[in-house]
Amino acid sequence: MEEISDSRTNGSPGVGRRGFLAGAAAVAAAAATPTVLQAAASPAAAAGAARPNILLIVTDDQPKHTEWATPQTAAWLTGHGVRFTNGHVTTPLCAPSRSSVFSGRHAHNHGVRNNGASHSLDQHTTVQRYLRQAGYRTGLFGKYLNSWTLADNPPHFEEWALLKPGYDNADWNINGTVQTLTGYTTDIIRNRTLAFLDKAATDPRPWFAYVTPYASHEPNVPAARYADTVVPPWNGRPSVPEGDRSDKPAYIRNATATLADAQAVRTRQLRTLLSVDDAVQAVHDKLAALGQLDNTLVVYLGDNGYTWADHGWLKKSVPYSPAHEVPFYLSWPAGGLGAGTVDDRIVANIDVAPTILAAAGITPDTPQDGHSLLTAHSRDHLLVEWWKQGTAAGGPPTWSSYVAKGRQYTEYYALHTDADGAVSGTGEVKFREYYDLSADPYQLTNLLHQATPQEEQALDIPALAAQLAADRAA
Repeated sequence: MEEISDSRTNGSPGVGRRGFLAGAAAVAAAAATPTVLQAAASPAAAAGAARPNILLIVTDDQPKHTEWATPQTAAWLTGHGVRFTNGHVTTPLCAPSRSSVFSGRHAHNHGVRNNGASHSLDQHTTVQRYLRQAGYRTGLFGKYLNSWTLADNPPHFEEWALLKPGYDNADWNINGTVQTLTGYTTDIIRNRTLAFLDKAATDPRPWFAYVTPYASHEPNVPAARYADTVVPPWNGRPSVPEGDRSDKPAYIRNATATLADAQAVRTRQLRTLLSVDDAVQAVHDKLAALGQLDNTLVVYLGDNGYTWADHGWLKKSVPYSPAHEVPFYLSWPAGGLGAGTVDDRIVANIDVAPTILAAAGITPDTPQDGHSLLTAHSRDHLLVEWWKQGTAAGGPPTWSSYVAKGRQYTEYYALHTDADGAVSGTGEVKFREYYDLSADPYQLTNLLHQATPQEEQALDIPALAAQLAADRAA
């Protein structure tokens, strides 16, 4: 595969990248707050005008605080779009989260509760089904769903390069043919996406491209050109060296990840994301050359976050903020979303499908839990949930969480799933956590540890528990 010339390789200190990002951030910071989206195109307006192209970019295990590696992406999508500062996923695990992106539904409604249950997703509910049925040209480039059989063609896509997760010389399903392709997979995804976009020069149909590199998932193998790139130093946050975890659940009390472990993973993640940034910039340039930059709705987010040894945990799948907070951007200049704004509403992956369908003027015929980001809708909290697969000891138990800007309440349950996502167990609440996120953003002090009934009442725990139960049943 061809190499991309870039002065930031081979040990380059990356000062230019940070300077570039600072300029993009300054543009975004100078912008208005979330109310700008109230003026965005309505479904009726979108239907009356030329339907937008849709570019959906979903990275793998990309946490917040990784924008150093993606300054070109930030310059485009935050400088000429919207940066959501409170972007979340509703299940911090790959396949459930991606199924929520496709369907606009929580995992307890779409049924993909773990990475082994991908075939439980009702493909009739997906955004790709709606768009293809409405006449869109649809393409998938990269990872699809965990446990998806590579030889099975992804439904409702007209063209695809489906990746069996890996970084170099990986296996693919290319439009129905399983084969091995030589090269770095992010670059292959870039080139396949560009070829798909090139067809817009002769095919008048609007298009939907789902672009989904394996970066920055473990083992976080960077492209050769970025293997030695120096990244900015990071000495952790207060949740990393947390000395007393006696107020945390057992799996966190027993966690052993260190700052050094986190620094190594962070370095590898940032290096893999450099190639994602190059791919996004190449797509931007192609759209500009095709004259399709303004009327393309772009959504960019991670499928889940990742803890960098926060509370000793170096993974995802936990209710702590770094695991479910993700970078989340949107751009659509023709729809009024191109000025560079910052939006602090609580938004989530379940909002992606409703947003895309609203922009395309499509009314879904299946229920959705999310809301279009093109409206002024604003939630005061979000349900985040996760299920333990199997009954083996260790790891987080099944949990659900009430997440608001200033507080978070979590319950752990005696529940587990089988490989197909079916749930069993008593459902008994085994442990609870409550954090005042305004005073304690790093979730160091569980205010329910040894709390009296009077203290729980003062924290509004009974009402939060009732709301969490209602959210789980909705």
